[in-house]
Amino acid sequence: MRNCLFILSIILVTNLIACSSTKNMNNDAMFNGAWELEYISGPRIAFNGLYPNKKPRISFDKENSKAQGTNSCNGYSADFSLDGNNISFGQPGSSTLMYCGEGEKVFLNMMQKIDTYEIDSDGKLVLKSNDVALMRFHNVPKP
Repeated sequence: MRNCLFILSIILVTNLIACSSTKNMNNDAMFNGAWELEYISGPRIAFNGLYPNKKPRISFDKENSKAQGTNSCNGYSADFSLDGNNISFGQPGSSTLMYCGEGEKVFLNMMQKIDTYEIDSDGKLVLKSNDVALMRFHNVPKP
């Protein structure tokens, strides 16, 4: 009986250590390169119809807690805060004011709904609300 408890304790400690190191790897991966949108939930317009020429991108500045990128044709930046896998974005500000269709509005509105994130097993950044994937990005080199 004593051996079983010892083995179970070792397994439990190993799992706890593995989970905490995965969380740190997820946080670190988020700051490597930029992320290009490949899926967005909600709109009835097809993804390629929302973003026919250029897909939205996001990158994270860990030191200044800023997210920045393009929402297909205009640039934006927003404050963000992280607590484990919880993430929240401040109101994104636009840096240019060209009209490029509905995709821009859909993207910026969706950012305000995000409350958690994960880096999935394929290395993709998934932004979620209440455990439902709202946006998915693949990694690309920073410009």
